[in-house]
Amino acid sequence: MAREIVLDTETTGFEPTAGHRLVEIACLEIEDFIPTGRSFHTYIDPERDVPIGAQNVHGLSTEFLRGKPKFAETIVVDAFLDFVGDAPIIAHNAGFDRGFINFELGLCNRDHLHEVRWVDTLFLARQRFPGMHNSLDALCKRFKISLSEREKHGALIDARLLASVYLELKGGRERSLELTSTSAAAITAVSAAASYGARPRPLAPRSTPAERELHASFIREALKDETFWSRHGL
Repeated sequence: MAREIVLDTETTGFEPTAGHRLVEIACLEIEDFIPTGRSFHTYIDPERDVPIGAQNVHGLSTEFLRGKPKFAETIVVDAFLDFVGDAPIIAHNAGFDRGFINFELGLCNRDHLHEVRWVDTLFLARQRFPGMHNSLDALCKRFKISLSEREKHGALIDARLLASVYLELKGGRERSLELTSTSAAAITAVSAAASYGARPRPLAPRSTPAERELHASFIREALKDETFWSRHGL
């Protein structure tokens, strides 16, 4: 089965080279476009203050994040890399998330996650809906994916929404319809074979010879036409 990881992050700002850091990572595992229920999620101490502008977006304050594990700690970096493994990584505006992830990996002397592994849903959306708004919010509304649980941006809820959007971008509903049609055709074929196939061991008649003779007499006298009945041995 094809294993992929849907990923989202929250940060203190837009540019890691300007001193901004990760504050949250969430990953969801999918196989053959179906979520498996396995996930990785952690808050991260960015080792700096969270600007009020960033806090207004994701709701994570300096006070809340202080004391959370740092990215370089084993329970973050090793657990993250173990969960991701060698699977492709799905992200919306993937260059942003990739830039922060690889910056943090570089700080703790770990190999970068190469660009070829990343699948950008923003790029996929622009190919499918050229000239339209293709933010995660816009795509959720376009695909009628509920945003009711999303009061602020959060890596975990956004990863869940992105998994649903990715499924739609890859033809999720059409895939379901194809599966349903194939299954229905298979069931019909089996039913047809079962309906018309001859029994290997015919059932013994339950009527007595006297009852069968009485029935034949009724057919001759009342219906006049014995063709159908004689054809089926009745």
